[in-house]
Order: sequence, then C-alpha cells, then structure tokens
Amino acid sequence: MWKTFLMSCIMMLSVSGVALAHFGMVIPSAGTVTDKKDADVTLDLSFTHPMEMQGMPLAKPKAVQVIANGKTEDLKPSLKAKKIVDHGGWTAQYAIKRPGVYQFVMEPQPYWEPAEDCYIVHYTKAYVAAFGEEEGWDEPAGLKTEIVPLTRPFGNYAGNVFQGQVLLNGKPVPGADVEVELYNKDKKYEAPNEYMVTQVVKADANGVFTYAVPFAGWWGFAALNTADEKLDHDGTPKNVELGAVLWAEFVDPVKK
Repeated sequence: MWKTFLMSCIMMLSVSGVALAHFGMVIPSAGTVTDKKDADVTLDLSFTHPMEMQGMPLAKPKAVQVIANGKTEDLKPSLKAKKIVDHGGWTAQYAIKRPGVYQFVMEPQPYWEPAEDCYIVHYTKAYVAAFGEEEGWDEPAGLKTEIVPLTRPFGNYAGNVFQGQVLLNGKPVPGADVEVELYNKDKKYEAPNEYMVTQVVKADANGVFTYAVPFAGWWGFAALNTADEKLDHDGTPKNVELGAVLWAEFVDPVKK
C-alpha cells in the first residue's frame, strides 16, 4: 500500500513538472505602433509560469536593451520595480520616435531552482514594429542563445503558423525541444488538463520549429539547453539551464 502511495506521488510530481514550465517574460504594451499617441511603450519584465499565472521573483536583470536601426540602447538605468503576477518584477518606459523594428532584450541574473537542482538563465526578447517599418525582424540579437523568427514576429493573426530557428552560440540546435505557452494575463482560459498547459514541439535538423497559434494573445516560445559551464551553489558546481525565449503577439481581426 505504501509503495502504491509513493508511486502515485511520483506520478503527480511528474505531471506537475510538465505543467510548470518557466518563462522569462518581456511583454510590451503593444506589438505594433501606428499612431504617435501609442509611441510610449511600456515594458513589463518578469519570470513566470504564464498559462497558470504563477509568478516567481525576478532579480534586477543583468542587462536590458533595445536594438533598432543598427543601434543598441541600454534600458537598465530606467528600470523600476513592479509587482507582476504577485511577485517582484520590473517595468520600463520607452518612447519610439522613428519608424523601425525594435527588439527588446533581457538577460536576467541566474535563478536558482531547488526543484530542478540547477540555475536558470532565460535570454528573452520581444519585438515592436513602428510606423510601417518592418525590415530587420529576422536579424539575430547576438545573444548566447536565442530564437530567430522565420515568421514575422508581429502583425500576425491568431491561427497563423509561427516558425523560428533555435541558436546556441550562434549555431542552430538540431532537435531542440521548444515549450510554448500563452500569457494568460486575464485568466481567460483554463487548460483541460496538465498536459495542455505547456505545448511542446521539436525543432528539425536545422533548429527550425513550427507552431500553429490557436487563439489571440501574447505567446512565448522557449528553447532550453544546458550550458557547458557550471555555477557554484553552496560550494557545489551546478548545471545552468539556458533558455532562448521569444514573445510574439497574435491578434483577432476587427469585426465590422
């Protein structure tokens, strides 16, 4: 009887592990800007289980940048603490003044996760296209690991197919597992069961993955790899999970 109980607990923990995927999050107030009145973009930065809306504390990021029109700007000095999903997060304002594709990038401090006995570092990015410009959305940001979109990461309808290529140290990652979740901000949706919380797709031999987005919202794509280097935790070297995370907005058409 005790053996049966123990096996049941293990099974429950295994299913819970499927449900509780971590996501670094960079969520702009809009994925596109077409009017000057919307040009002041708010960025919310957090570390969350986005579908289930369970937050975790995010220490002040190591770096926050915006890349646009061939220039990189440091946004870290403008960060302000903000509670996001009931935990400590960060926010920043950025005024878009000219047409362009703006790539917002966050590199967090390593996060110690006791349940997985490792550190987690999610290199996270999101895009905002402004005033009709759409050149440069397929250019890498030069991060240690990242997802380079093969589908334009803005101006997409819900139901569109999204493709991206997983890079680690600038090279494609064959067969990478990519976790996908909705930012369920208003708790509008509830997964039918634990397996439906996090969708999983596998990249091909060139690190390219494909996912059909079922409904509107901000969707996160996270490709996970283990770093070659380890970090010390209480005198013991521990693995580091490197996450390449990309967020993209998908919208419904306007009904007349």
